[in-house]
Amino acid sequence: MSARNSQANKAAARERLRAERERQAKKDKAKRQIIVAASIVGVLAAAGGVGYLIMQANKPTAWEAAKNAKVVQPKNTEGENGTTVVVGKPAAKKTLELFEDSRCPVCATFEQAVGETIKKDVDAGKYKIKYVGATFIDNATNGEGSKNALSALGAALNVSPEAFIEYKAALYSTRFHPVESDDKFANDDYLIEVADSVPALKNNTAFEKAVKDGTYDAWALKMSESFDESGVKGTPTLKMDGKKVTAEGSDNAPMTADEFNAAISKALKG
Repeated sequence: MSARNSQANKAAARERLRAERERQAKKDKAKRQIIVAASIVGVLAAAGGVGYLIMQANKPTAWEAAKNAKVVQPKNTEGENGTTVVVGKPAAKKTLELFEDSRCPVCATFEQAVGETIKKDVDAGKYKIKYVGATFIDNATNGEGSKNALSALGAALNVSPEAFIEYKAALYSTRFHPVESDDKFANDDYLIEVADSVPALKNNTAFEKAVKDGTYDAWALKMSESFDESGVKGTPTLKMDGKKVTAEGSDNAPMTADEFNAAISKALKG
């Protein structure tokens, strides 16, 4: 082999090596660019995810939003924001004020023992009922069931006063009323399940939509404010002519039908 050919071969080999190095360098550069781009996308995605989580965390809950929402007054209500709820015959001269919290276990015991007696008296025109709903158990337990049940009672009241009374009785019944520590009324589906025991509310699509949409959530909060402003400290509390109706020799509400009959007879004469 001549010296010239040898030099040419070496030059060709060096050129091939240089070209190969350039191709590898370009390949490595492209790979690095892909990795960097993917990293940037990952960082942006992570930042977006964090941003979304922060946004969701700062987003007001349904009940926080309801504080500033327009109040929808149920039918069969009176007064500012519809927080005056009176059920009974217009000709009845006396009105029994009834203060209750839907989650209250003592209210449940009271309703189970005395509720039917009150209903008979109201139907007979002995007196009217003025209902004031409270939500203080929610406040004490960071729950939602008292508010949610009160909103559902608004939906029942929008159907009729009779549906309201029957639904209230169902909520307090031994069949449906949960223990105080179980915030079961926070579940819309459970409130609708309870409503299925009331003929006027069973399969009532308008009622169900109002419960699920929270139509009367803002109203429930205004009703709760009425309770807070009443000065009443516990439930159940009964008043007639501004005076508490209590069991004989006690400062508590009458908890049996006999105690209630005796107390209400005295209040009606007063």
